[in-house]
Amino acid sequence: MGKVTGFMEFERIEEGYKPVPERLKNYKEFVLGLDDKQANKQAARCMDCGTPFCSSGCPVNNIIPDFNDLVYRGDWKNAIEVLHSTNNFPEFTGRICPAPCEAACVLNVNDSAVGIKSIEHAIIDRAWSEGWVTARPAQHKTGKTVAVVGSGPAGMAAAQQLARVGHDVTLFEKNDRVGGLLRYGIPDFKMEKSHIDRRVEQLQQEGVTIRTGVLVGAMPKGSKVTNWAKETISPAQLQQDFDAVLLTGGAEQSRDLPVPGRDLDGIYFAMEFLPQQNKVNAGDKLKGQLRATDKHVIVIGGGDTGSDCVGTSNRHGAASVTQFEVMPQPPAEENRPLTWPNWPMKLRTSSSHEEGCTREFAVSTKEFIGEKGKLTGIKTVHVAFKDGQMVEIAGTEKTYQADLVLLAMGFVHPVATVLEAFGVAKDARGNAKATTEFSGGYATNVAKVFAAGDMRRGQSLVVWAIREGRQAARAVDEFLMGFSNLPR
Repeated sequence: MGKVTGFMEFERIEEGYKPVPERLKNYKEFVLGLDDKQANKQAARCMDCGTPFCSSGCPVNNIIPDFNDLVYRGDWKNAIEVLHSTNNFPEFTGRICPAPCEAACVLNVNDSAVGIKSIEHAIIDRAWSEGWVTARPAQHKTGKTVAVVGSGPAGMAAAQQLARVGHDVTLFEKNDRVGGLLRYGIPDFKMEKSHIDRRVEQLQQEGVTIRTGVLVGAMPKGSKVTNWAKETISPAQLQQDFDAVLLTGGAEQSRDLPVPGRDLDGIYFAMEFLPQQNKVNAGDKLKGQLRATDKHVIVIGGGDTGSDCVGTSNRHGAASVTQFEVMPQPPAEENRPLTWPNWPMKLRTSSSHEEGCTREFAVSTKEFIGEKGKLTGIKTVHVAFKDGQMVEIAGTEKTYQADLVLLAMGFVHPVATVLEAFGVAKDARGNAKATTEFSGGYATNVAKVFAAGDMRRGQSLVVWAIREGRQAARAVDEFLMGFSNLPR
């Protein structure tokens, strides 16, 4: 359990950051991970609680007390074995997961939680540097074939699990590179894409066939997404060629803001803005890249995607960056007796905010204004919530200067054409309708077609995508073989 009195002796150790002026000069990761001594002390704080709420708070149910104990004892090699037993890609979650495990940490009831995410980060980075992360190809082949459509974290996790039990897996991706929203939605300064690339190499060594640039179904009419494939394949062809099909695409339908002036030049979805910089970072040549250089930027939406827009705009050299959130400002600290072990509502300040950003809460956009078809500003009003309804506060109207507006208000559901092409029934939110019951779980209404990740649950976290990919792989394996030895 680490050190018996460790939680009383040692304070939480936060990962460090490179200085703001230095990190704004490039798109490289800037988090300074824990060294061995720091990781040892942090792991020593784990109390090995009778009921480890951290594990239940983690969507992939990481066996956190065990790998904390191993790190404390210096047994890093077994620590990565424990971590990999529940999480295929801890280098993803160790960098970009918001760490619900830490919110559920028992020490978090009246102290600072154990730095679980930083320990996970340290374990996987050590494992890669030591050469402990290797391909695990199946010893025997089943003769069964599976098509996985969508190569984000859900698709990658499912493909790896299915390949390791002997199925012939083909992973389809409409973009030119594997990773989905993990590659084209997450800025490189939060997670460099080399982490995806080496996992792609591992997947291929384990027998997964990867086909990029292939769109399954039809391209949505009027789509503004810049990475659509050059080749299409019909759902009927997949159903004919494969014994099972698993849909793991992302929730890419952005939430719009239909107010007057929406058609002005200078208003874009976050997912029109962020992927372009990632493609440039990868060496692609883009004509007319959307840039925030010397512009007054307003980001509408207070979540992680909005924060990513802030960080990217700052690296472009924006004249100013302002972020709007329609909800009221949360408290600086949560009411722990009320919220623990659940994810608390509290003010969260990201590294991008610290790089330079004005944050406005309880603000609603009333109108975009412009001249000669180009955006020049935004008219807003402060709002309050009364009896569950949002009401405007009289006398709080304000106009902001704006040259570029980025809409980052979340994603409502997957691109509908994929599900419609397969004939998959949708739930009330427009996601693929499929349960998570162990018997017949993740199966859709269409024979031998399954769905998981954002495609099934809607916009969510990378760690949830990995969980669903793993569980869906078990469901597909059970469907093909009549049983499955894959973990639930």
